[in-house]
Amino acid sequence: MNLIWLEDFLTLAASGNFTRAAEERHMTQPAFSRRIRALEEWLGVVLFDRSAHPATLTETGEWFRTTAQDILARVARVPDEARAVADSRSSTLRFAATHALSFTFLPGWLRSLEARTSIGPIQLVSDVLQHCEALALQGRVQFLLCHAHARVPGRLDAAAHPSVVVGHDQLLAVSAADSSGKPRHRLGAHAKQRVPMLGYSAESGIGRILRSLHGPGIEQAGAEPVFTAHLASVLKTMTLDGRGIAWLPRRLIEAELESGKLVEAADAPWHVAVEIRLFRSPSALSRAAETFWRAVVESA
Repeated sequence: MNLIWLEDFLTLAASGNFTRAAEERHMTQPAFSRRIRALEEWLGVVLFDRSAHPATLTETGEWFRTTAQDILARVARVPDEARAVADSRSSTLRFAATHALSFTFLPGWLRSLEARTSIGPIQLVSDVLQHCEALALQGRVQFLLCHAHARVPGRLDAAAHPSVVVGHDQLLAVSAADSSGKPRHRLGAHAKQRVPMLGYSAESGIGRILRSLHGPGIEQAGAEPVFTAHLASVLKTMTLDGRGIAWLPRRLIEAELESGKLVEAADAPWHVAVEIRLFRSPSALSRAAETFWRAVVESA
């Protein structure tokens, strides 16, 4: 039996119309009818009463509809179950982390955890938050590390995906410094002067936080978007080049702040305190991953 036959069968069972069902399955009616007949021959029973218009399920067909749905649902679960079996026997920890945290926070944080527990191989995907969340929702990673804010919900349901705060950061509005050490651009410096702003695209988690907390206010204060990117590191480079102001994680620009290459370009109320949060899969993890999670919770 071909699993495609089950999908054909359920499509026809929903409408009873061979022509419409064939169109939904992107094939000709004769070819579709042959596949339904092949399924019936394989089962050795008649599934449809073709004398009725539309065609109706026989008693056996009604029984088989539930069976077909169960079979397809079971098949759909097989990849996740196979990954779960593989994970349960693996010592590899699978992480998704946003770009900025991948090379600012993650290395030192892992080093501190090694004092509490043995950490085996790590498989890291570093990407924008939107993609990292998708990987977590698909069960392709065990852990997600990202910036978060209590007032800005993400795509991971808090009840389903346990999380713990593992650090803190601050989003600062900064600009390159001029020859006197003052910001080349400053938010709200002149009521009628537009300030070039380097912003985040929709895929960015930092951008999500800023839009939720300061979106309308930033525009009202005179900021004018002149450049958009999804990576904080890209906006940092553009800011250092004097192209405008950008909200950047303090951890990403500590050296530039200390050297004076970047300076704060807005008053304190414009800064945003954020958490660094680790989310875990709601499913049972491998022994190595569960041990790692316990160490994280204990050290938080």
